[in-house]
Amino acid sequence: MGPGPHAAMMLADMGADVVRVERPGAAALTETAVPDPTLRGKRTVRIDLKDPSGLDGLMEVVGRADVLLEGFRPGVAERLGVGPAPCRARNPRLVYGRVTGWGQHGPMAAQAGHDINYLAVTGALHATGGPDRPVPPLNLVGDFGGGSMLLVVGVLAALLERERSGRGQVVDAAMVDGASLLMQMIWWLHSKGTWQDERASNTLDGGAPFYRTYRCADGRFVAVGCIEARFYAQMLAGLGLNPAELPPQHDRETWPELARVIGTAFERQPRDYWTQTVFAGTDACVTPVLALGEVVKDGHIAARGSVVSTPAGIQAGPAPRFSAAAPGSSVEPAGQVTDLTALAEEWGGGG
Repeated sequence: MGPGPHAAMMLADMGADVVRVERPGAAALTETAVPDPTLRGKRTVRIDLKDPSGLDGLMEVVGRADVLLEGFRPGVAERLGVGPAPCRARNPRLVYGRVTGWGQHGPMAAQAGHDINYLAVTGALHATGGPDRPVPPLNLVGDFGGGSMLLVVGVLAALLERERSGRGQVVDAAMVDGASLLMQMIWWLHSKGTWQDERASNTLDGGAPFYRTYRCADGRFVAVGCIEARFYAQMLAGLGLNPAELPPQHDRETWPELARVIGTAFERQPRDYWTQTVFAGTDACVTPVLALGEVVKDGHIAARGSVVSTPAGIQAGPAPRFSAAAPGSSVEPAGQVTDLTALAEEWGGGG
């Protein structure tokens, strides 16, 4: 439900003409007070795939399309008559993108699951959170980082390959694969013995005093990420701490004491004093931990349009940016398609 629409949104942001297929009676996401922003820039068509005329209409469009995306459990698209075989028989140049949690094959492929389950078997969940328990990093690593992003990369690569071979192919984007891919650096650190298999005990998981969050006098937090010695020195200077009186930066045995001293220093002033007065414009790698309601007001985020406030609600802006084209500007769905034959003609040769 999340990765497929998110991937299609990214493609729409990059200029693709995207049509979302919904079944009749599906929840009208476009008619809510706050439309789903993953529908932005897309048109929608409602088709009953159990009606032969509906299936025929969709296949007519498939014959002109470049890409088809689906996010069903393995076998469902085939049962509906829109699996890779009939679609690619109709259009050999079609790139058929499939996104699932477990992938198209493997012992768990047919089982239900959600982001937290996919992360659980990759090691990513075990490595995230505090010492007492794993904590899911929202659904960013499985659904979106390991799902929709992997699907978009695969689709774009398949389109590029099609320019050479003249034929499309099936892209199998599995969240367990994508999340594992995102873990590559951690696997490297683990393999060479520099990553401990215990949460909050490593440099990048909140264990290091120079890479964690600290509570300030007003109860809000700052994020500290001064790994390099010169950045760490600037952080200590801003806090008024003398490095000669502190344990060594990289002595794991004394990290608890060092964190206590740094934390006590941050607790003396409110968050914005540290981030706007002391550390603003420095390389100390100290930034405010912004609540969702604060993000759109941040100067850097606003300057880039990374997150914007629109009549349709707060949304992330299109990314990445291209030198030859402005980012997509649509913030709302692009309307309904009522005539599939006209859509197929509009897309011309497709493929």
